[in-house]
Amino acid sequence: QVQLVESGGGLVQAGGSLRLSCAGFGRSFNYDAMGWFRQSAGKAVEDREFVAAISWSAGSQFYGDSVNGRFTIARDNDKNMVYLEMNSLRSEDTAVYYCAAGVPLYSDYDPEIVEYWGLGTQVTVSS
Repeated sequence: QVQLVESGGGLVQAGGSLRLSCAGFGRSFNYDAMGWFRQSAGKAVEDREFVAAISWSAGSQFYGDSVNGRFTIARDNDKNMVYLEMNSLRSEDTAVYYCAAGVPLYSDYDPEIVEYWGLGTQVTVSS
């Protein structure tokens, strides 16, 4: 069974940092573009906000405007893992964060085209 499992979410004060991890199971994701999206309460899957993505070789990283300069995405293909380092967190970063595989890097990161999703991890930033 193919699965993506996120970890590392939690409660943090504004200005703080968190590191999210995503482990892939069931198959190798080494040749997939991987990424992170987030979803605020009450919003649908198609409204998930693109956060960050990384090409299969890790040669290219892509970021949403609201997180650019504060978040960093990385991957370790030997471990089938993807990470999201989040710094200078703000209250508006509060959301459920989802790991994604098969991110459409050249189709506006459309969440409806993502191949696999994790179940999500809650990040809450208190002001």
